[in-house]
Amino acid sequence: MSDTPTRDDDQLLPDGDPIDQPSADTPARGYTDEQKYRIFNKEFMPHIDSMYNFAFRLTTDEDDANDLVQDTYLKAFRFISSFEQGTNAKAWLFRILKNSFINDYRKKSKEPAKVDYQDVETTYNSEDAEAEHTVDLRAESVSDLIGDEVATALNSLPVDFRTVIILCDIEGFTYEEMAKILDIPIGTVRSRLHRARNLLKEKLRDYASSMGYNEENEE
Repeated sequence: MSDTPTRDDDQLLPDGDPIDQPSADTPARGYTDEQKYRIFNKEFMPHIDSMYNFAFRLTTDEDDANDLVQDTYLKAFRFISSFEQGTNAKAWLFRILKNSFINDYRKKSKEPAKVDYQDVETTYNSEDAEAEHTVDLRAESVSDLIGDEVATALNSLPVDFRTVIILCDIEGFTYEEMAKILDIPIGTVRSRLHRARNLLKEKLRDYASSMGYNEENEE
């Protein structure tokens, strides 16, 4: 009997989370073993560093991050027949990792600072979230801060805000890709990212001030 997953298996992760939305026009792909290994090595493995960085920013623990990445790649190979060659492999992997994090790690996590996705959407999905002064960390950064301070400030954010900054400002995903990875509307992506960037900017400004950095005095 073939070890190729059935159509239902292709559309769901082991925990019941969708990898891709079922579509009558997207049958299970009958990759040969050779094709599976080629896809895994050429399309999935090049993203392992980004996957680890994402996992570490979510878990803030090296061992947990390694476990999360390993679990993600195991699931990716198991359900490789649901991946369409030529599409965004990185976004597909990030979505699996995100689902694994929510289903497995967060259930047993000791991290106290969590924000419910629905609460975030309700609170921040407003016209105010589209204000002109939204901070883009790639364009506006506190130049005197080194990476460790930025990382510390980022890790101090609630995980749901931390995630959108990682996906957009570090990994460079588009809003559309982020919406698919996080399973939320694009409007929610924008509003959550707006709030997350401003929270991070506040934390960086507080740190800069404590270190004697004053933007107003820099002429």
